[in-house]
Amino acid sequence: MSKPAFPIVIATRESRLALWQAEHVKARLESQGHAVTLLGMTTQGDQILDRSLSKVGGKGLFVKELEVALEEGRADIAVHSLKDVPMDLPEGFELACVMEREDPRDAFVSPRYARLQDLPEGAVVGTSSLRRTVLLRALRPDLRIEPLRGNLDTRLRKLDEGQYAGIVLAAAGLKRLGLGERIRHEFAPDSMLPAAGQGALGIEIRSGRPELREALAPLADQRTWLTVTAERAVSRRMGGSCSMPLAAHGHWLGQELVLRAAWGEAEAASGAPLIRAAGQRPVLDLAQAADLGEEVAELLLSAGARPVGG
Repeated sequence: MSKPAFPIVIATRESRLALWQAEHVKARLESQGHAVTLLGMTTQGDQILDRSLSKVGGKGLFVKELEVALEEGRADIAVHSLKDVPMDLPEGFELACVMEREDPRDAFVSPRYARLQDLPEGAVVGTSSLRRTVLLRALRPDLRIEPLRGNLDTRLRKLDEGQYAGIVLAAAGLKRLGLGERIRHEFAPDSMLPAAGQGALGIEIRSGRPELREALAPLADQRTWLTVTAERAVSRRMGGSCSMPLAAHGHWLGQELVLRAAWGEAEAASGAPLIRAAGQRPVLDLAQAADLGEEVAELLLSAGARPVGG
C-alpha cells in the first residue's frame, strides 16, 4: 500500500544555489505525490558580508533563521549544504536525511590561469575558508590569500572585476548551477582535502516528526550519510566550526571507509606544516562511522593539532 502524501513546506535561503537545492528536494518529494512549497528566507550569514564567518559566529549563521521557521511551524523541513550545518544541532532538531553527494572537491576558477601552479608569485587568491587558506599556503606559500565573501554569483563577479587572480570554490555549487565551465582545475583531494560534508545536502526537521522521516527516507543515500558522519565526527571532536582550519574527507574502498583529515595553523606567519591523519575500517552504521571520525581526530590531536579553545 502506498504511503499517504501530505503538504510539505521547505525553508531555504534565497541565494541562487540554495534555491536550486531546495527545488531539487521539492521535485523529489513531488514525485512521491507530496504537495511542496518553498519558504524563502534571508539569514544573518547572507547579510553580514564584510567580515569572515570565523569572526561573526560561524556557519550556523546560515541555518538559525531556518530553524526558527521549523520551530514556529512555518516550515516542515530545511535544506542545507551540509558543510554549513553546525556539528551539533540544537535540542529538538535532527538531521533526517543526507542525499547523494555531488563532487566534493574544491575548484580553481580564474579567467587567465589554468591551474594554481600557473599563478605568478604574489598573486591574489580569494577565499574566506580557513581550511582553504591553510591548504593553499601549504601548496603556494608565495601567494596572497585574501578574504572573499558573498554568494556564488557575487564571488564570480568580484573575480571577473579583477579583484583576484583566481578564487577557490566548491565544485559542487558550480556544477549544480550549470557553471561547470568556469572550473579551470579541480584539486585532487590529496592536495586540497575537502571540508567535512562538502558537496552533500542535509535535510533538517524538528524531532518528533516520524511522518517526515518516512517521507524523506527515499531521498537518502546511505553511503554518503555514513561518509559525512565520519567526517563530521572529526570536526565535532576538534570543536569544529568555520573558525578552525580543518579538513576531513572520506571515500570508500569496497566495504571499508577511508577517512583522511588535515589541520593547520590559521596564522599566516606561523609557517607550521600541516598535520595530517588517516584511518580505515569497515563501516556498517552511523555509530561505526562516528567512531572512525573520533579515532582520526585523536590522531590529529596526538600529532599536535589543537581543538577550538585548546
